[in-house]
Amino acid sequence: MKPSTILALCIAAVASACGKDDGECDASGVFETTEVTISARASGEIVRLDVEEGSDVRAGQAVGLIDTVQLSLKRAELLATLRATGSRRYDVARQVAALRQEIATQRRERNRFEKLVAANAATAKQTDDIDAAIARLTKQLEAQQETLNKANQGVSAQAEAIEAQLAQVDYRIGQCAIVSPVGGTVLAKYAERGELAAEGRSLLLVGDLKRMRLRAYVDAPTLTRLKIGQQVAVYADDGEDGRREYRGRIEWISDKAEFTPKTIQTRDERANLVYAVKVAVQNDGFIKRGMYGEMKVTEN
Repeated sequence: MKPSTILALCIAAVASACGKDDGECDASGVFETTEVTISARASGEIVRLDVEEGSDVRAGQAVGLIDTVQLSLKRAELLATLRATGSRRYDVARQVAALRQEIATQRRERNRFEKLVAANAATAKQTDDIDAAIARLTKQLEAQQETLNKANQGVSAQAEAIEAQLAQVDYRIGQCAIVSPVGGTVLAKYAERGELAAEGRSLLLVGDLKRMRLRAYVDAPTLTRLKIGQQVAVYADDGEDGRREYRGRIEWISDKAEFTPKTIQTRDERANLVYAVKVAVQNDGFIKRGMYGEMKVTEN
């Protein structure tokens, strides 16, 4: 085949990939979407996984569950231990009530003997003995209160430790729920009910198919005409020869040049340095992941 014929075929291929009725496109690329892998946050048997590929999910929606029997039993055990620990707490006021009563009695006796001493019916030694008894009882009261308070502090510390363990178990039970962090469509399902899930195992792949992105590549001259937030025309294939037009918005422009990916353009074009851009497009359902698309800078 003559070199001129080969060149003509290459030009025809480029025109067929990028051309349109009113001129050539400024860039071409592939449609993609933000994909989120939902992984198991706990280990155990998958007892429920309610979605299939193609199902729509909401952000925060529980789509499955990992077995929580062992964790529930551990929680019940900790609750029983917490109740037993609480039963060892002393009622300080009740424990020292007898000593307080005795001190009050001794003080009444002292008042009575003080009057008798004033009337020369009792000796000062008797009031001194009562004062000594009151002092002894007061020290006993203080010592007993200190002992009981320390014992209660120990019980409180044990209870706090158990409550912390309960919080950990409750957190782990919550992690057994399989929750979609984003809204979108289930693109792939990697596990089924009854299988064992290890922490970190991929279970589902979710993507937002309503909001697609065209990852296109532009040359340096075209790059100077683009800015973040700019409206551009986006084209997607429609059947064999037709194309659908969409309004797109540039949301990201690479600051580094790279060689054109091998899947884009001809061999000669792939040797050129280009810049990647991402164009957000609202999908009407006809744009698919991996589909080729084109972009044209529109005049504002």
